[in-house]
Amino acid sequence: MFKPATSAFLAVTATLTLFFSFPSPPKSFYHSLFLSSSISDNASVAHHLYTLTRRPHVAGTPANAEAASYVLSALTSYNVRAHIASYDVLLTYPISRSLTLARPPPEPAVKFTLRQEIYDGDPYADVANEVFPTFHGYAKSGTATGPVVYVNYGRVEDYETLKEMGVNVTGTVVLAKYGQIFRGDIVHNAYEAGATGAIIYTDRKDYGGGGGDVKWFPDDRWMPPSGVQVGSVYMGTGDPATPGWPSTKGSERLSNEEIEKEGDVPLIPSLPVSGADGETIMRSLGGQLAKDDWQGSKDAPPYRVGPGPGILNLTYSGNQTVATIENVIGVIEGAEEPDRYVLLGNHRDAWTFGAVDPNSGTAALLEVAQRLGKLLNKGWKPRRTIIFCNWDAEEYGLVGSTEWVEENRELLASRAVAYLNVDSAVSGAGFHAASTPQLDQLLRQAAQQVQDPDNSSQTLYESWASQSESSPMSLIMEVDRLGGGGSDYAAFVQHVGVPAADLFFGGGYPVYHSMYDDFVWMEKYGDPMFHRHLAVASIWGLIALRLADEEFLPFDYLSYASDLQKSAKDLEDELSDKGLNLNPLFKAIEDFREASTKINIDVKAIKETKSWSSIWKEDHMRVRELNDRLMMAERAFADPNGLFGRSWYKHLIYGPSKHNDYGSKSFPGIDDAIEEAKKVSTSDSWHSVQHEIWRVSRAVKHASQVLSGELT
Repeated sequence: MFKPATSAFLAVTATLTLFFSFPSPPKSFYHSLFLSSSISDNASVAHHLYTLTRRPHVAGTPANAEAASYVLSALTSYNVRAHIASYDVLLTYPISRSLTLARPPPEPAVKFTLRQEIYDGDPYADVANEVFPTFHGYAKSGTATGPVVYVNYGRVEDYETLKEMGVNVTGTVVLAKYGQIFRGDIVHNAYEAGATGAIIYTDRKDYGGGGGDVKWFPDDRWMPPSGVQVGSVYMGTGDPATPGWPSTKGSERLSNEEIEKEGDVPLIPSLPVSGADGETIMRSLGGQLAKDDWQGSKDAPPYRVGPGPGILNLTYSGNQTVATIENVIGVIEGAEEPDRYVLLGNHRDAWTFGAVDPNSGTAALLEVAQRLGKLLNKGWKPRRTIIFCNWDAEEYGLVGSTEWVEENRELLASRAVAYLNVDSAVSGAGFHAASTPQLDQLLRQAAQQVQDPDNSSQTLYESWASQSESSPMSLIMEVDRLGGGGSDYAAFVQHVGVPAADLFFGGGYPVYHSMYDDFVWMEKYGDPMFHRHLAVASIWGLIALRLADEEFLPFDYLSYASDLQKSAKDLEDELSDKGLNLNPLFKAIEDFREASTKINIDVKAIKETKSWSSIWKEDHMRVRELNDRLMMAERAFADPNGLFGRSWYKHLIYGPSKHNDYGSKSFPGIDDAIEEAKKVSTSDSWHSVQHEIWRVSRAVKHASQVLSGELT
């Protein structure tokens, strides 16, 4: 009579034996497989780049819509659920432009052609007519005429130097070199100095190999004499007509007059020109000899500052239009925590062909997706949801990512674990990374698992360390910070407060934003074997896998505490004679360090006592609660009121420099207040600095409370 029960018992026993005899591979198995050469493919990543860069594809054009369709199709083929998220945004395109230089007699006037030259054998000559005439995105239409003044890089300190030299910029057209600061800041600084227009050129010393017998593309990596760096001069972030809210169909939009009042679009016309044209203008200048560090390459003419006697007449007319842009979003849903998001992002739109910027990153993104698709086919499922984001209209001012973040702000604020950005993935050798500090250790650990594509005897970590003064085995090796507004991490970090990282090989490259940034340049000089593309995909995907799969989020806020301490000490040194009280800030940082130490201890304790009891709900909820504290601490640094005069930027620890959107500042609100106080030097202005110190102190204290998870 016990036979049925015995049969049932044997059946259960057999099932359990089978279950425990063939356990699912651990997540780490799939992570190792992700790095295996058996599932990576440099031919595939090269094909992606070739296809994406066959035509110029500026945001809002049919060619860029075709590129979006390609990305969508590729993601879908890799078993990634994908869709298009569209926005209607204000973009600008050139209608006409002209530039004429009047020189003292008997020299004739020069009418510049403003054209980038096709070279012999150029495989893209058939589509060269699709390259837009050289222009600045969101440049002001109008005419500017005046004597020329050379302003070096157009920085605030360069205008101070001219003032000391007795050079009056008012009523002139300035000639500035690209480099050092964001081009929008160059135009804005020119306007603030009283100039009527701005010309920005690519100097041979910076982009052309230094002059002399140096060859240029296609015979070498350098910018040809006719090459022009185009780009946006918009100082804001996102659609100028919808500041702070998404540009969905039927949404509220500002008028052109209201946009100008916002202060982020330029108020004087500007044009980018080639190194050859810039040198021609330079030869027309008289006046004082420029400083040694303002001079050009060894065979360039002597650089003088003017004004004149050369006189420029600049005319630009642009078309402002509301165009549809398309973000491609792909989703691999998490099995256990689908409401926690690990996001990988790269933009797709380019000013011309965009082989480096941005489509080396797009090709790497598709490589990551392809590998993860293969892991899905082998039985892997992520613990948390992984989201691929291929942004549009980044070049105009981080438009696509900003609109998407603004539309999804509340969900991202409550669910985003981290955002991992790759823009120009490969422009040469040498790995670089920047992050919010709690990701520093994760970056280093991942870099130790990926081989250096340029030296098979070492890891990325070792090659990365060799570029710094730190020892290759140092755990305090410098990681850059994400304060600047140079790429799509800005909306995540600086607007919402999401932990983030940015990865790339190389750095600045000479044909940046010109028509020579094409597949040929990449194949010859950027990454001939496409091994760097595979390496950046490897570390990008590995970091995403660890964030998506590890039971405890691999965040280390002690790195954050150390970074805060260093920044506070630098601030103390700067303000040592101002009578300001930094004790609240140092006290808040110490509390933050204690909270960081405590949560690390809590995580370690649970890991060390993990056993069968971990399947019980209360332990699961404990893990979830600890992870929520690790995830949400970054949000506490984002103040709802934002920076004074720059309210879109909410993050009080990291933000762009006020006079260089590419630059990164710790405590940007304090820095802004110090700059103003030094200028006006009143008691009220220094009181404002003290107020900003208090604001940062409170933000750090709030982050400590989130980490501790306890009410006061």
